[in-house]
Amino acid sequence: MATIRASCSTCGDVEVTSRDVTVRVCRNDSSGAYSFACPACTGIVVKAAEPRIVELLVASGVRLVTWSLPAELDEPKVGRPIDHDDLLDFHALLETDGWMDDLHRMTAG
Repeated sequence: MATIRASCSTCGDVEVTSRDVTVRVCRNDSSGAYSFACPACTGIVVKAAEPRIVELLVASGVRLVTWSLPAELDEPKVGRPIDHDDLLDFHALLETDGWMDDLHRMTAG
C-alpha cells in the first residue's frame, strides 16, 4: 500500500494511503478527480486530476471509479429557458398544500 502526499485546504500537506483515496473519471470527457478524507480534520477533499495524475494514482493502487454524464444532457431542449420569476413561482407553489396535485395539473399534456 502506497503512501501519498496530498493537500487539504484547511490542514495543508497530509499523508494518506492508496486505500484512503478514490479516483473518479468521466467516461464522456475523460475528466478526472480524486478525493480523500483528510486524516487531520476528517473533511472531504476533492481535487481535479489531469490524466497523468490519474495514471500515477491508479498505478499506486488507488481505486478507480468511472461514471457517465446523465443522458438527459443529450435530450433536445424545447420551450424557453426558466428564469428567476419561474423559480419564485415554483417556490411559492411548493409552500402550498396540495402542490403536487397542482403541479401535475399544470404539466399534464
